[in-house]
Amino acid sequence: MSVAIITGSAGLIGSEATTFFAAQGLDVVGIDNDMRRVFFGEDASTTWNRQRLEKTLGTQYTHLEVDIRDNETITQIFRKYASNIVLIIHTAAQPSHDWAARDPMMDFSVNANGTLNLLEVTRQYCPDAAFIFTSTNKVYGDTPNRLPLVELETRWEIDPNHTYKSGIREDMSIDQTLHSLFGASKVAADILVQEYGRYFGLRTACFRGGCLTGPNHSGTQLHGFLAYLMKCAVIGTPYTVYGYRGKQVRDNIHSADLIQAFYEFFKAPRVAEVYNTGGGRYSNCSMLEAIEICQKIVAREMKWTYSDQNRIGDHIWWISNNHKFSQHYPNWKLKYNVPQILQEIYDCNYDRWKKGAL
Repeated sequence: MSVAIITGSAGLIGSEATTFFAAQGLDVVGIDNDMRRVFFGEDASTTWNRQRLEKTLGTQYTHLEVDIRDNETITQIFRKYASNIVLIIHTAAQPSHDWAARDPMMDFSVNANGTLNLLEVTRQYCPDAAFIFTSTNKVYGDTPNRLPLVELETRWEIDPNHTYKSGIREDMSIDQTLHSLFGASKVAADILVQEYGRYFGLRTACFRGGCLTGPNHSGTQLHGFLAYLMKCAVIGTPYTVYGYRGKQVRDNIHSADLIQAFYEFFKAPRVAEVYNTGGGRYSNCSMLEAIEICQKIVAREMKWTYSDQNRIGDHIWWISNNHKFSQHYPNWKLKYNVPQILQEIYDCNYDRWKKGAL
């Protein structure tokens, strides 16, 4: 019996990983206590996704409603499955830099201490397993905002002569920058994952994602950019764009594309790797461009307003450079671009959103 431990298993990336690795023949133990509901309210609850997994995967999926900060229970889980564990995918987190300022203690305990708990039990009970951590581009703080940017009609773009013209690489510094408290807690977790790789020889990887998205995202105002934007377009909820004239750029990676990257690493794991992972030049958009795509899909104008006040630590322009990962794993290719992602989010969630709005 080969077991995959997946934290945040009912969330966007966790649920995609659960479905995928179950299809590869692994038994999946999902750890998820629906903290997303605590952070963002009932609309963000992942209960619907957990129930979907339990129904479709049956006995191949074991759901445990456990908090990753509960070291005693986490230890019991890893002790039970021990050397049968071949993969840990750690997606559980407090994911919003806005929310983190409301409760820095909880943010840090979930993101940093929770990660430490998982690394330590991996070292003790299954040191040969691959350990995949969903980090974030927020570890770079607002350093990307010091890049030479050019304002175009619908977006900001980087100076075409700059070394990051194909996207931001892993050599960008994480020091001397405003991270947001969320960014700081994720930096702590990111460095721990690297250190457990280098110091103890664990097969660890930090995937520093930008906007991770897909149809299973329980998007909210504070987290889940494309999913929440499309939800607003469908049910008519007003949407607010914060700062940078709505021309801030994000690359967006579909959860399925990210899980394929995880799979490549799982098949040939390395030690203490760090990868910037996103839609890159293949899949990116500005806020204004995303709104326009949503309006075309729903065939009506959205209700949206603009605020001059940008979010603290927010990026003006972020496009990931995927070259390092592609060099290490040349079989990996992106499949989804932004219009395809938004169309799928619409198709998969329209009925549920409309029903919930009644």
